[in-house]
Amino acid sequence: MPNVLILVDSDQAQPSGFSAATQMIDALQIAIRDNQATSNTTALDQSSWQVEVRVATTLTPNQFSHEGLGDSLLCPLTLAVPEWLEFPAQSVYQACQDIEGLRQRVLQWQYKVGEGNGWLPIVLTGKGPLYGEVIGVKGAVPVGSDLNASHYFQPIHLVDVQRQALYGLAQRLLRSLAVPPAVYLLQFGFHGETLQFDRLIPFPAAPAIASINLQEPDLFDCHWRCLTNQPILDLTISAV
Repeated sequence: MPNVLILVDSDQAQPSGFSAATQMIDALQIAIRDNQATSNTTALDQSSWQVEVRVATTLTPNQFSHEGLGDSLLCPLTLAVPEWLEFPAQSVYQACQDIEGLRQRVLQWQYKVGEGNGWLPIVLTGKGPLYGEVIGVKGAVPVGSDLNASHYFQPIHLVDVQRQALYGLAQRLLRSLAVPPAVYLLQFGFHGETLQFDRLIPFPAAPAIASINLQEPDLFDCHWRCLTNQPILDLTISAV
């Protein structure tokens, strides 16, 4: 088995051109390559990572030994992870798959829920969370519409009361799910000053593409560093 197994959606089995799937996979592979070259961490031996991209729905239990992934590191870029596949973030992915269940949990905390076209990046390191600039969509895109990579942009500037509401929800949600270090996208909307929770994505999904060549380190680089216990001191963004 490969050292790093990247899982993608079935409809992205043969990504091509500049699709969101292609950019996500390429950005993560670049992060793996660059961190192999520069990392001096001893947390994990990164001297010879071998990377394979697989379609999540094509995996079968007999491809894995009773020890599961063995020495491989699983990096799903999809929520469509088979239930039988055991990995450290399995319970988190299952919770995020259950969008309505997660919304009901948040409703109990007296938040509003519903669809939204904003994403708060949460870079959860071993020492705590760093919050990236909010990602939004360009133009008048109907809520719930299919979006491609060109629709996303960063940063969205929020007033302080909106930002604090987002951070408060993010902290409570991640704590309640006992999530491991990784990059998370909290999808949300605002109606006036009222925060509306949509869903939580436990990996740098398509909106994270907006951070490439804008945020340092970008969200795919952050994700890899979190998964391999490397430090992230700060998130900086180019002047816009």
